[in-house]
Amino acid sequence: MKYRTLGRTGIKVSPYCLGAMMFGAMGNPDHDESVRIIHKALDAGINFVDTADAYSRGESEEIVGKALKGRRDKVVLATKVHLPMGDDPNQQGNSRRWVIRALEDSLRRLGTDHVDLFQIHRPAPDTDIEETLSALTDLVRTGKVRTIGASTFPASDIVEAQWVAERRGLERFRTEQPPYSVLNRGVEREVLPVCERYGMGAMVWSPLAGGLLTGRYRKGRTADTHRATYGFKHLRDERRLDAVEQLVALAEDAGMPLTHLATAFAIAHPGVTSAIIGPRTMPHLDDLLAGTGTTLSDEIMDRIDTIVPPGTDVGTLDMAYDPPAVGVARLRRRPADERSAA
Repeated sequence: MKYRTLGRTGIKVSPYCLGAMMFGAMGNPDHDESVRIIHKALDAGINFVDTADAYSRGESEEIVGKALKGRRDKVVLATKVHLPMGDDPNQQGNSRRWVIRALEDSLRRLGTDHVDLFQIHRPAPDTDIEETLSALTDLVRTGKVRTIGASTFPASDIVEAQWVAERRGLERFRTEQPPYSVLNRGVEREVLPVCERYGMGAMVWSPLAGGLLTGRYRKGRTADTHRATYGFKHLRDERRLDAVEQLVALAEDAGMPLTHLATAFAIAHPGVTSAIIGPRTMPHLDDLLAGTGTTLSDEIMDRIDTIVPPGTDVGTLDMAYDPPAVGVARLRRRPADERSAA
């Protein structure tokens, strides 16, 4: 495994980061098997593990904590805060009140006294970014957090956070975790260049496009898989399925599995530090580990560009973040009585 530097933090991480979202009730409820999967990934040279408090409502963190007993010092451990952890309206978001409490809960579940990377899972437009950065700065100064990052922030939010940190003398985001795959290349336009400009490491999620780039979802076929049971719309998007057919043919011509092509593509971008792989079963992990030596030629990269042009998205992931300006109708429509120009 060739290690890369996570932005300008000096921390060395593997190009594949083990994502723990599928460990627990929402993926693999077998704790012992999940621990074995984590151990195998670590034995293969992966030293970067990413989880979140919201994954199976803390169960994922508990599983990761079990797996890292006796191995914690050799692992770069990341977790996240923001998504709801209960019915109380204050058990979510990016407020100082919740960020500090959530970290304490995460440390307890993970069985550790610190995390190497603490990330804000999504933006919170109702919370001043200075409030969030101030709380994170205090956590870094206590030693409970080594460095901080964001996840799925628009480029403008990343820039604003950098400016606020500089002007207020606060810790700044050192990493960003955006969605990125052959099918979702929109972050190539602004997010990844902004990360490079500010020396931020980028650990991209869903390099397999929410399961579409496993090859198990094909046009005109139904796949009886774990993801299909959740009814994700992105698995039935005809535009995405059309692109998958072309990518399947390209992978066959190149003599490699589609999963290997997809993950190799994700880590080929100069702005990407690591791609987060999220196996649910041991065979899933075995397949992804078998592709760690895959390198895509310029010819293959050029052919990918003809199928999905740089900087474009083919449809969207169900889990993608829509800023309020897009998702809230009243922010993009004047009241009916004000729409007329006359």
